Formats: sequence, structure tokens, C-alpha cells
Amino acid sequence: MTHHHSHHNHSSSHYNRAFAIGIVLNIGFVIVETVYGFLAHSIALLADAGHNSSDVLSLVLAWGASLLSQQKPTHRYTYGLRGSSILVSLTNAILLLLAMGAIGLESVQRFGYPEPIAGRTVITVAVVGILVNTITALLFMSGRQHDLNIRGAFLHMAADAGVSAGVVLAGIAIVLTGWQWVDPVVSLVVVVVVVIGTWQLLKDSLNLALNAVPEGIEPLAVRTFLEERPGVTQVHDLHIWAMSTTETALTVHLVMPEGHPGDDFLQQLCDQLHRHFGVDHSTIQIEVGDSLHICALAPDHIV
Repeated sequence: MTHHHSHHNHSSSHYNRAFAIGIVLNIGFVIVETVYGFLAHSIALLADAGHNSSDVLSLVLAWGASLLSQQKPTHRYTYGLRGSSILVSLTNAILLLLAMGAIGLESVQRFGYPEPIAGRTVITVAVVGILVNTITALLFMSGRQHDLNIRGAFLHMAADAGVSAGVVLAGIAIVLTGWQWVDPVVSLVVVVVVVIGTWQLLKDSLNLALNAVPEGIEPLAVRTFLEERPGVTQVHDLHIWAMSTTETALTVHLVMPEGHPGDDFLQQLCDQLHRHFGVDHSTIQIEVGDSLHICALAPDHIV
């Protein structure tokens, strides 16, 4: 278990650095975009600067949650503030969908009133946008599979790199052909791609917020594993939920008619649950199945 925690600390310091670099890069980019937006009289650039400042917000939120989830437990918050990472991944999914909705709406309106794009300036600034957002996205790439909060940050940056790439392609196409409608078409394609990716993040975050069994853990497999332990005749009141976007908790009652099997059994079982199913925090109650004192939580429909 100690190895598990040291790995966690190493990865958290890696993400602290990633968040700091990402926030500095994105704030710098927002300033550059705003200045050039005014100089080139480009609504597109100013709108994108506004959108990129929402990225800075999402990175700050994700970093805040990452730090909060490392806080020590208190007598009021007995799990610490681990759950904040779930709240932020949910918030980030909603922010990203709202941002895409705004871009989608603007793109549709552009069909009616195509705006001439200051080709070269927009292309240049958008290329910088691709670089900034791609670098930031790559910083979070490794953690996106295991941590929804990090996946939210990654998706936000990858989405923006996509939007900037769309702007570059549209800019080049318009400079070469003069077709103004290329811009909104490319924007809408990017919006659809991002919404599909974000929808899964929203679904996963909502599930964790509602204490669903985390993706990647099959509750029936856990139940079967527990039922097959020597001396166990019945398993009930099994709950598996996420304490944070990276840690899973489990509580269960095991009926063992021969009595308490000792601390060694419990320690081994916790280690096995961690090894096989990735459960970090197991609480196990042993019962002997006395018919005079039936557990009130034994029926599956009672919580």
C-alpha cells in the first residue's frame, strides 16, 4: 500500500507542474489574442480569446480540485475533500458543452451573415493557439485514462487545439478560394467532434457524483469473488463507489458462521480487492448469521 501512495504523490507533483505550465501558457495566449483581435478588428479572434479564458478557468478549477483532493480528512469531512475532483470534472464537462453550444450558435449565424476573415493574422494567431493547446493537452495525456478530472482538463485543451486547427484550415481555404462559408462549416465539424468526446465525460462524472460503481469495476465479479472466499456463506450490503476521480471505496457485510476469521484474513482480503479490482478503501463487516439477530441491511433492496 505504501508504494501505491508514493506513486500517487509523484503523479500529483507531475500534475501540479502541468497545471502551472498550462495556466501560464493559456493566460499569455489570451492576452496575445485579445491584442491582435483589436488590432485586426477580428470578432473571431476576440470571441476565441473569450473562449480561451474559459480554458484558464477550467484549468484553475481542475488544479484546485487536484490539490483539494489531497487534503487530510477532518472531523467534518471524514474523507477529506476527495469528492471535489468529481464536482469539478462535472463542472468542466458542462462548461465545455456550453462553450461548444456558443461556438455552434455563432457558426450557424455566420451562414446568414458571412464575415470576412482577416486571413493572415487569424491564421498566425490560430497556429500559436494550436501549439499552446497541444502542449497543454500533452501534459495531461498520460493521466486521462485513470482520472476524470485530468481527462476534463485534457479534453478542454484538445478541443481548443481542434478549434484552432479548424480556424487555420478555414483561413487557408478562404485566402485561396474566397469561400467565406468554409469557416462556419469547419467550426461545426469541430463542435460535433468535441461534443461527442465531452458527452462521455459528462456521463462518467454524473455517474460518480451519484455514487455509481466506477467504470472498469464489474460489481457482479466483486460479489462472486467475495462469495468464493473460504468460510463465507453469504454476501450482502455491498456498495462500491468513487471517493474521488481516482480512488474507489467499498463496504460489505460477509456472513461467516464459523466466526471472525482474524485480522490476517481481513488484511489479505483488502489487499486482494486492491490488486484485482483497484479498490483503495475497503470496510468489511463480519457476521455469523445468527437467526435471532438478522442483519437489517441483508435484503438487497434495502440501503
